[in-house]
Amino acid sequence: MDVELREWKRTDAASLAESANDSRIATWLNEGFPYPYTLQDAEKFIEQVLSDDLSIQRAIVAEGKVVGGIGAGRKRGALRYCAELGYWLSPSLWNGGVMTAAVRAFCGEVFETTQISRLQAMVFAPNAASCRVLEKCGFEREGVLRQCVRKDGRCYDAVLYGLLAPKKEKV
Repeated sequence: MDVELREWKRTDAASLAESANDSRIATWLNEGFPYPYTLQDAEKFIEQVLSDDLSIQRAIVAEGKVVGGIGAGRKRGALRYCAELGYWLSPSLWNGGVMTAAVRAFCGEVFETTQISRLQAMVFAPNAASCRVLEKCGFEREGVLRQCVRKDGRCYDAVLYGLLAPKKEKV
């Protein structure tokens, strides 16, 4: 299956709402990702993305439909060359290498087109599949933030991963 990363469009709202409306996705994401995921949630998200100049967001698209999302939120001030990576994928495509390819391509794009020199991601410790995706893409496990995530009445450790931009050759 061919998958592409592209900028979000307002016309993606219905497809986004359909793909994102799965409790298995929301389980491992910040509470800002709702379940159920409605058309209104999708429209609100796309409007935020289109007006946000601090983050880089891409739709993951297969066969003309949104099947996931990936983004990097830039930090401010002294941390402005660092960004927090986040992503999700429709469960129908889990375990097929789609997210690994998307993360790899997205990180390459971010490092090539911005001054960001570090990407980092925090993964709920029980989400082993997401940890594997990051490790396959060259992220290094930098530490465990013990009991730092509280969601749905449970407390989780979070694993911090980091990836540094490749050194650029001077011309």
